[in-house]
Amino acid sequence: MEFVGNHPYLTGGFAAVLVFWLFTEFKRKFQGYSELTAAQAVSMINRNDAVVVDVSSAADYNKAHIVDALHIPHSQLDGSNANLAKLKGRPVLVVDKAGQTAGQAAAKLLKLGTEEVAVLKGGMASWISDQFPVTRK
Repeated sequence: MEFVGNHPYLTGGFAAVLVFWLFTEFKRKFQGYSELTAAQAVSMINRNDAVVVDVSSAADYNKAHIVDALHIPHSQLDGSNANLAKLKGRPVLVVDKAGQTAGQAAAKLLKLGTEEVAVLKGGMASWISDQFPVTRK
């Protein structure tokens, strides 16, 4: 208690960091989708017959993408997209260039009725750095 009384700024800073950290962890826990490493993603693809949805731009998709990945740009993720019918009843792995927009796309897919959704942590950058196979167009 003496420390708290003598160092209110340090104590306040610690409390703010603690609250922010707890908020972030709760948000991550209840977001509805999981975040997978590249190795975990390979396991999901092979064992669960997951559909890989790449939400990158066309240019990034053409540079390198996971084999058999379905390209649906983030802007086209809505109920009118015919490709989304292919996702019904199957687990989905959402991938983007660097892991920045895949979470938003996963949340959209959950709202559209996809039951099991995961995101590749770090996106294609992580996949390539872990030396997993890619294909190019």
